[in-house]
Amino acid sequence: MKDFLFGLDGPAGHDENLELLTTVYDNVELSVLRSILEGEGIPYMIRERGSGSSVRIITGFTMFGTDVFVPKTAVEQAKEILEAYRTAPVEEGEAPDGEAEDEP
Repeated sequence: MKDFLFGLDGPAGHDENLELLTTVYDNVELSVLRSILEGEGIPYMIRERGSGSSVRIITGFTMFGTDVFVPKTAVEQAKEILEAYRTAPVEEGEAPDGEAEDEP
């Protein structure tokens, strides 16, 4: 059933040259994802679902979800990079980026 009123049943509208990479539901996850994509030089576009952009302006977050799109030519690379970050083990005493944490 199509949600014509709120538009929450599928990805936000986007350009035909873009493909949905993922949908995130909080600001921290969005910030991390943006940082990873920018660090890897992968262009992206974010779009709020439904009335999410208005909700984000008022409350600072949206509970409807934020869709992250990348060019169709970069979607496989972006998925591989995200999977590598999700599955990379973090050893005790090591920062998530692989550098040693500073001891006090």
